[in-house]
Amino acid sequence: MVIRKMRMILLFTIALSFIAQSQQQIINIAIRNTISLNGEWSIIIDPYENGFYNYRYEENPNGYFKNAKPKTKSDLVEYDFDKSEKLNVPGDWNTQRKDLFFYEGTVWYKKSFDYNTKPNSRLFIYFGAVNYNAIVYVNGEKIGSHTGGFTAFNFEITSKVKSGSNFVVVKVDNKRTRDGVPTLNTDWWNYGGITRDVNLVEVPEEFIDDYFIQLDPNKTNTISGWIKLAGVTTAQNVKVKISEAEIEKTFVTDNTGYCGFTFNAQLDFWSPESPKLYDVIIETDKDKLVDQIGFRKIEVDGTDIKLNGKSIFLRGISMHEESPIRGGRAYSIEDAEKLLSSAIELGCNFVRLAHYPHNEHIIRMADKMGMLVWSEIPVYWTILWDNPDTYKLASQQLSEMINRDKNRASVIIWSVANETPRGESRLKFLSGLITEARQLDPTRLISAATELTYKDKIITADDPLSEQLDVIGANEYLGWYSNSIDEIKDFSWKTNFNKPLIISEFGGDAKFGLHGDEQTRWTEEYQNAIYREQINMLSKVEFLKGMSPWILYDFHSPRRPLPEIQDYYNRKGLISNDGNKKQAFYTLQKFYNEKKLQLGR
Repeated sequence: MVIRKMRMILLFTIALSFIAQSQQQIINIAIRNTISLNGEWSIIIDPYENGFYNYRYEENPNGYFKNAKPKTKSDLVEYDFDKSEKLNVPGDWNTQRKDLFFYEGTVWYKKSFDYNTKPNSRLFIYFGAVNYNAIVYVNGEKIGSHTGGFTAFNFEITSKVKSGSNFVVVKVDNKRTRDGVPTLNTDWWNYGGITRDVNLVEVPEEFIDDYFIQLDPNKTNTISGWIKLAGVTTAQNVKVKISEAEIEKTFVTDNTGYCGFTFNAQLDFWSPESPKLYDVIIETDKDKLVDQIGFRKIEVDGTDIKLNGKSIFLRGISMHEESPIRGGRAYSIEDAEKLLSSAIELGCNFVRLAHYPHNEHIIRMADKMGMLVWSEIPVYWTILWDNPDTYKLASQQLSEMINRDKNRASVIIWSVANETPRGESRLKFLSGLITEARQLDPTRLISAATELTYKDKIITADDPLSEQLDVIGANEYLGWYSNSIDEIKDFSWKTNFNKPLIISEFGGDAKFGLHGDEQTRWTEEYQNAIYREQINMLSKVEFLKGMSPWILYDFHSPRRPLPEIQDYYNRKGLISNDGNKKQAFYTLQKFYNEKKLQLGR
């Protein structure tokens, strides 16, 4: 325990400088001065990428991004955004148009906007997410590109806009690639498009770029963190105020705008039972931000998970980022509230956001509603472990995920992988990500859905990757992909590690309204029997400290084509895609309510 504390102190010191100097994202857009670019965007579907390449497959300097118009009646311009069809942003194209349901390729998006340039200010364009590759142009000029469909990115466009009419064009390409993260094969729908909010962000010339304000991992009465200003060349004063806690501190940055700090604080801790958030004010002579931050401590002690010094069992469920309101990619506050309300009704205090970083609305809603969160990157199944570019992309997504949500109390676990096959290359790859995650954020736990060994009805947590994790995650599907339901009771568990285990997935498919006996696959009774027997078996595992069965709602998947049953849905949801609760929902709900009464939290 002493060695662990020393390591945490060292990592926190490293993190103070490492994060502040490595990140490029502007965080917490919701509390800044923004102009929304959401709404209808003109689109051109371009499966052959004719708007980007010429017939020699060379990048065309006069592509669709120029938004050209004929200047004479003989000019040849073979596209016109203003006469083209529209799609809503945010949103995926797959569910907005039936003919794009299976489409994978390029779609060009264009939006015109009026803007009045302002002196002594800077302007950025911010995308919550674009799946998967995005190239962004403003007024016909390329300003940057981004790869990765589930993390935010931004570009400065101060010198690219003019007073009056402007336009932005985005080349969006959702084609899957073997060297991508995720790779070619997944079990979720490849929703293409500008899937999250788009905003113009106005900031002063010297502005508060980034900050990390959390409880010190070793002292529950101490806040530690850092602030990074942008655009400064001399030392600056920075104030941190938490008025409700009677805290007002002033710090001085170095010439790069960075300052680290530590100060004492008497605070009410955030928890699922009491999700206390404080208004934290960060202020300079030129800029001011007010964020809502909760303060809590998460740690492991042997096989225990402790929140604010007390043992906790994580009563969880896994969730995909699909809207239970309208289908397709979830992106709104209303989506977030519906998803988390369903989890709370189930009896959860914990959600696993699979298999990629979800939108910021759901993280902030979890802060407010008191829901603990596992957040992960899509290092999923069998990616190219020996490819340096693949590692670079995974590292980028890890950094972007942590950077956006590092001040959110609800997030307690960063996950680096799901169901990846054992091997030296994989171990080296994931070990690098784990090291980076600890450098970026030493205050949270690290996990992954690891591999198990099954032998003679004994399940052993023995994946070598677990040696480097704080919490062992593991997926198992007894009763569905292996063994019969009747055999589940015969299995026992052991572990090679003195660490807590979370069963990050178990379950089985059922189509709502399809009934039969417990031996008839696809029926509600079959799924319910799996849950009953799994709960009975897992309740005997002493080192089990949480679970997040698969999954809250049915969701679209191209791997699931069975007519009249799946119809391109993974039917493992406890709630159908149209909102009907299956029998297993109530079985898990009963177990969670009993668990809450038993533990008192």
